[in-house]
Amino acid sequence: MIRITIRMAMTLGSVTGLEVEDVTFPAVVKAPSSSATFFLGGAGIRGLQSEGNFIKFTVIGFYLQDNAIPFLSHKWNALSASQLTQSLQFFRDIIVGPFEKFIKVTVMIPMTGKQYSEKVSENCMEIWKSLGIYTDAEGRAIEKFVSVFKDQTFPPGSSMLFTFSHKGSLAITFSQDHSIPRVAAIVIQNKQLSEAVLETVLGNDSISPQLKHSLASRLSHFFKQN
Repeated sequence: MIRITIRMAMTLGSVTGLEVEDVTFPAVVKAPSSSATFFLGGAGIRGLQSEGNFIKFTVIGFYLQDNAIPFLSHKWNALSASQLTQSLQFFRDIIVGPFEKFIKVTVMIPMTGKQYSEKVSENCMEIWKSLGIYTDAEGRAIEKFVSVFKDQTFPPGSSMLFTFSHKGSLAITFSQDHSIPRVAAIVIQNKQLSEAVLETVLGNDSISPQLKHSLASRLSHFFKQN
């Protein structure tokens, strides 16, 4: 226990924040509906190539609970950042690991909650279809997910905030500025939904390859430090 505590302190002390497209992600944060401390794992843009132009939709900051480093380092510290970036199992271990995660999605172009939630729901359904897992519980979870977004609008600079507990619940809330509320707008108790949302970010068909590269590079650095 003492050894793990030292490792966590060393990691948090060495973490730096990141600025992506004028959006600043602090090195360490507290997340809605959690008592844990989260450090910045990485950040990147979500966008789409269209008619020769890259349209930037959102900037995503990915945070992990501080006990993620000793858990992941035990298995992955020998690999380089490039190798980690290419490893689907590495990102899968982050998705299912017994530690909390927090994602801050900051909007770059105006969008509605309906637009955002429908796209995320579509991605989750595709993941469940590929895995052959879909029950009434997942259907109800998706309905709750869509409902919390339906009346929301997101101007540039506003954010969607997602807290993933290690037990599988997903807490969702919103911010119109750079603040992070302490209480979520809704908490959805569905492990399959929680993991599917994380899969859209870190899976094989990630919405932000730049984020995955940033996360792998920074975690590789933290592993070597500890």
